[in-house]
Amino acid sequence: MSSYPPHVIILIGPTASGKTELAIEIAEYFKTRIHNIDSRQIYKSMDIGTAKPSKNQQKKIKHFLIDIEEPIHPMNVKQFQKIAQKSIKKEIKQDNLPFLVGGSGLYMNSITKGFFVPDVPPQNNLRRQFEELGQKKCWDLLKNCDPLSTKTINFADQIRTIRALEVFYVTGKPLSTLKVQKPPGWKILELGIDRDNLKERILQRTKNMFLSGIIEETNHLISKYGFDLPILETIGYREARDVLHNHSTIDKAIELTTTKTIQFAKRQKTWFRNKNNPLWLNNKNLLKDAIIKIESFLS
Repeated sequence: MSSYPPHVIILIGPTASGKTELAIEIAEYFKTRIHNIDSRQIYKSMDIGTAKPSKNQQKKIKHFLIDIEEPIHPMNVKQFQKIAQKSIKKEIKQDNLPFLVGGSGLYMNSITKGFFVPDVPPQNNLRRQFEELGQKKCWDLLKNCDPLSTKTINFADQIRTIRALEVFYVTGKPLSTLKVQKPPGWKILELGIDRDNLKERILQRTKNMFLSGIIEETNHLISKYGFDLPILETIGYREARDVLHNHSTIDKAIELTTTKTIQFAKRQKTWFRNKNNPLWLNNKNLLKDAIIKIESFLS
């Protein structure tokens, strides 16, 4: 591609909506490659629990930004932003069409909207305390310590509320005073998937994860990195760890993982509606609709 400004395609959607499969079909049609924007697929040895593209899928289409760090070394948004933007700029320099795919809205927007975010790593204990307080109390806390952020963060957006509180408690400064924006000079097309049967898809994928070996994968992570590995607190791995230590049964783990994933997907959809506003694809023929929209964008 030689057009200016550079064109960039984005595919977003909640977890289990089918982004990986559709992205590969789109990439095959347009003869491009995929930059995977997912906050957990960046880690090695975490394949099943993150629904990472399979080895065959990665052979079919080259994927960037997968398996770039060990789980023992947590990567924050700012670090990922730097690596991802460098990879995308390299793709543009080679006259290729960058294709970004993922469900991590904050990670995606840090790249495409150019957020300069505070270099504050996740504080897992602090986050758990905020989650136990509940969204209403967290929102009231945020209004007291960072009222400007409450003007840009939706009341129902628990993830961003907790992140803003986390930054304030770690740095002593409001997130609103630390974050600036410098968008890259790209022409961007955002496409979104929003399945009608998402709950059923989440249940089926969760069952497949436990059948495919997430418990064994979790055991491997524990043996290699230790029981207290922070990433094991995330959805799926925490429940698998409980099974390993006889604190839960597989059936209960599947049920709890499904419930948590559905709640997470709901927060993702809220984020995408409020922060991205993509062109939603027609569920009756996702690929055909995506091709039409992309060809129109590129013409």
